[in-house]
Amino acid sequence: MLVSWQLKPKKELKIAVIDKTSLTLDSDEHKSLNWILDNNKFCRPNRNLYSISEDYFGFFPKENKKFIINDFETLDEPQLKSLTDKLDVVYMTDLYGAYSKDWYSDNYRGERSQLIYGGMSRKELSLLNLMRTQKKLIITEFNTIAPPTSRRVKTQFEELFGLKWSGWTGRYFNVLDTTSNKEIPIWVIRDYKDQHNNHWPFKGSGIVLVNNDDRIEILENRKDLKEEIPYIISNEISRKRFDLPKKIKYSYWFDIMLTKRSNNVVSVFQILTNTRGDSILQSLNIPNPFPAVIEHYDNDYKFYYFCGDFCDNPVKMILSKFWGITKFRWLMYPSNDLAERESFFWLYYQPLVSTILNNYYDSLQKK
Repeated sequence: MLVSWQLKPKKELKIAVIDKTSLTLDSDEHKSLNWILDNNKFCRPNRNLYSISEDYFGFFPKENKKFIINDFETLDEPQLKSLTDKLDVVYMTDLYGAYSKDWYSDNYRGERSQLIYGGMSRKELSLLNLMRTQKKLIITEFNTIAPPTSRRVKTQFEELFGLKWSGWTGRYFNVLDTTSNKEIPIWVIRDYKDQHNNHWPFKGSGIVLVNNDDRIEILENRKDLKEEIPYIISNEISRKRFDLPKKIKYSYWFDIMLTKRSNNVVSVFQILTNTRGDSILQSLNIPNPFPAVIEHYDNDYKFYYFCGDFCDNPVKMILSKFWGITKFRWLMYPSNDLAERESFFWLYYQPLVSTILNNYYDSLQKK
């Protein structure tokens, strides 16, 4: 399998990856994308494969808490236009950014602090607009337009691509007991208690819902949910186009987006609520189901929005160098752990993004 991969021809595809939340040298926030680029042998114009630690724009961590920033802010409009002329694809993987406590204090509980760098800038929105005008491929995902992106940039992005963020994000937690699960952000616990008489009664699993105005609501397993974890559901057409499963669990962060009819919904999120859970979602004006992948792939422009933190998955880069490894994907993840994210990569993200990039690459070869 390694020899077969080495014998496969490289495919030149000029991609600008934007990641402003890469706080470690492992680059977890865009590692899944690099796995796919390597596995499919997409390469730069110099014929080198994409480097996970170097070939992106955004925040670059260095030793001893030092960092550098490499982005588009120094470019004027003619320079942005020149850059766009050279690119084939822009993929925005994570624009949440770097914050002082996360960066300087090893703040793994995610306590809110001062922003160092993050959010979509006006220059980046201009880049997307130029890519759109030139009918080149744009892929964006969760947190592209959430804070710290400014309201003005968010609104312009929504108008440009026919989307509307509801203001809500969410995530499944397999344990809501704060004494045993340290992954629950401190601000979630604090804000919920402030809004609910200093009460945090949860011990089991559930889905945390967070609004941009700091409202927190929690759907508790059994009390509000028929099944504890959200699912991504794909219709028959999407399953055939992208080799997707009909249904797969999703255990990480997602945002609740609305979209215009001019866009296609490839897959939807479904939260399996009971009557009480239905009432909570209705009171919050949260639709159910809601989009998981939004697509506009037509003659006017080519655009995807992934309504989840899809690119952040625990993958082993060494496996990307084995041709045909996806045929053995059922060996790559535990079957009895609801919180694991490996199955989402192997069964959903990998075939989805590989298909998108390969189809687009093939279309470029026909020009």
